[in-house]
Amino acid sequence: MEFFRGVNVDWLGKKWYFLAFSLIFSVSGILSMAAHWAHPVGGVHSPVPLGVDFRGGTEVQVKFAQPPDISKIRAAIEADGVRDAKIQNYNGSASNEVLISLPEQSNETSLDTGRQIVVNALRQHYANPFADSDVKVDVVGPTVGRQLEMKAIEATLLSLAGMLVYLWFRFQLIYGIAAVVACFHDTLITVGAFALLDSFGFKGMEISLTVIAAILTLVGYSMNDTIVVFDRIRENLRLSRRESLPDVVNRSINQTLSRTVLTSGLTFLTVLSLFVYGGPVLRGFSFALVVGILIGTYSSIAIAAPMLVAWQQWRAGSSKSAVLPAAKRSKA
Repeated sequence: MEFFRGVNVDWLGKKWYFLAFSLIFSVSGILSMAAHWAHPVGGVHSPVPLGVDFRGGTEVQVKFAQPPDISKIRAAIEADGVRDAKIQNYNGSASNEVLISLPEQSNETSLDTGRQIVVNALRQHYANPFADSDVKVDVVGPTVGRQLEMKAIEATLLSLAGMLVYLWFRFQLIYGIAAVVACFHDTLITVGAFALLDSFGFKGMEISLTVIAAILTLVGYSMNDTIVVFDRIRENLRLSRRESLPDVVNRSINQTLSRTVLTSGLTFLTVLSLFVYGGPVLRGFSFALVVGILIGTYSSIAIAAPMLVAWQQWRAGSSKSAVLPAAKRSKA
């Protein structure tokens, strides 16, 4: 199926607009992460808002019999000596549910006392506060949280390194570098979006293990999209050896545009529905997918492909060979 026929867009002619777009969102994300680091939450320095999976601590989900008053709940918990607790509506204000996040404790064995602290504080200041007796608790020790954080970073870096090696052998090193830079660009903007939203007061969008899973999914998704474009570029280099590389790259992007719009568009609609209707539990996961799919599709066209042309131009200016590898002819 082709949505576009005879497309002749000069994508490389718009590279400076793409560069400006990428710089604006990348720098905004970096500045937001720097600001978030400068203002630790619960004594924990982090460039992005972290879920309990990584920062350690106790999260208590409470369902009230009546619409809860956040300020009154905060006062009740602080009266019991707990400072820097994060309190927010959960699953929509109509559900009467509240998520209370207690900061990391110095002793892992004392973390489970967070549930009792919250329950006791609310019972002292509310008459029959709970809609049911089941108070959901998620407890992660500080050591475990830091280990999970390191494992998440390690998994992301190893996935990028593995893809670099794969593309190095399948194409050439410059292809691998271009694809990995594009994936790093996608990851930076996606993670920066969480810090940016937090800076503008949109709380509850935190980096958790499910968000890391979404980011790793996006790395593979973006890489696959980039490889499709690279394959077409390599094939067209074999068929049009006298054509300039910028023209080959533009034509290759235009030829794969229908496939890109079809696959990325349908995937985007799916994750957008998940973001809108998936509820707060999946909010961070689906948000990462929404941002990542948009940026990943964009980077395949605006970041990875132009890097090949920039490399060729640099090699030509250095009086070095500027020939990118073309696809081999298939044996009859």
